[in-house]
Amino acid sequence: MRLQEARDMKDLNVSRRILMGPGPVDVDPRVLSAGALPMLSHLDPEFLKIMDDVVIAMREIFQTKNEFAAPVPGTGHAGMEASLVSLLEPGDTAVVAVHGVFGERMADIVERAGASLVRVDTEWGEPVDPKAVKKALDENPDAKLFAIVHGETSTGILQPMEEITDLMRGRDTLLVVDTVSSLGGVEVQVDKWGIDVSYAGSQKCLSAPPGMAPVTMNEKAVDIVRSRKTKVQSWYLDLSMLLGYWGKERFYHHTAPINTVYSLREALRLYLEEGREANFARYAKNGEALQAGLEAMGLRLPVPKDLRMPQLNVVEIPGGIEDKELRGALVRRYGIEIGGGLGKFAGRVWRIGLMGYSGKEENIILLLTALNSLFAESGVKFNKDAGVEAALEVLKD
Repeated sequence: MRLQEARDMKDLNVSRRILMGPGPVDVDPRVLSAGALPMLSHLDPEFLKIMDDVVIAMREIFQTKNEFAAPVPGTGHAGMEASLVSLLEPGDTAVVAVHGVFGERMADIVERAGASLVRVDTEWGEPVDPKAVKKALDENPDAKLFAIVHGETSTGILQPMEEITDLMRGRDTLLVVDTVSSLGGVEVQVDKWGIDVSYAGSQKCLSAPPGMAPVTMNEKAVDIVRSRKTKVQSWYLDLSMLLGYWGKERFYHHTAPINTVYSLREALRLYLEEGREANFARYAKNGEALQAGLEAMGLRLPVPKDLRMPQLNVVEIPGGIEDKELRGALVRRYGIEIGGGLGKFAGRVWRIGLMGYSGKEENIILLLTALNSLFAESGVKFNKDAGVEAALEVLKD
């Protein structure tokens, strides 16, 4: 851009979208308003109190009594990287379950940290087999950690956790769980499940702007981070230093994204106002309605019903439909954005989110109506009008 072109930039005007993809999602006007409040310093007493509020709310949402439950600056990947590189030292062994894109990324970070990687590979679209996990852990009793994705965004699988957490009990190996897409939308019980470290993202079910990655660690994990023999490879994502800033000490580490923290606090407050059970019930009903509508239209959902995330629905693209063309038409004509497939599922599926403020009944009906219209124009065979009727049948109860 030339200098004069830069000087001639107009007022920023952003199109309004209905974000029904895998994140980011729409945020409540209250959250947007909170983010526009006056700036404070990162060590201002008022801001420190706001930080305290965020920690308390995060403990509630993670369902934990952990001392450390705080956001790392950055998106969910920052939480992933901070957790893994802070725990692992060169020469350590880490077992990682891989059944989608985000398991692959955890495995990549493990190797970048200089640790020895043991993969537990599972076919995409299938849950991780606890027996395969047990075999890997039994063969690697010195493994420092086992990492698994709870809600695999690339496939729509919600990993059953009870058997996984049961087989971890009594082992020294840490359990690290990616809850980026699950936290706030379905049960995540850090203490009850015996999770040592969990991380998430602000831009999904928590319905805040991108830029914060909630992380919680129990004392066992904190001790390991603090007793490292080598420095963490990342200075900025070193949890031992973030513990000092978000913990009782309040030692300066970085300039916090002040207004993003305001927004996160308000999003957490909205979650707590609705209540955990009411929140989960809303997600479950909306997910059921969308899934019923899609299936009534004749579309196939590859994930078995008992393994589906209600907040992130994966549907196979019907024959005769060009993926990017239809998603583009949804944006242009209806202002609706849905996600395409990733990795092995690229070009084969759509990923439809009902997260946070985007997860409204009217959005479900609007999307199904839009698909009904676009399918009819394309000439693809489907059950016309059946999707809206099926969704309304679920939502009326």
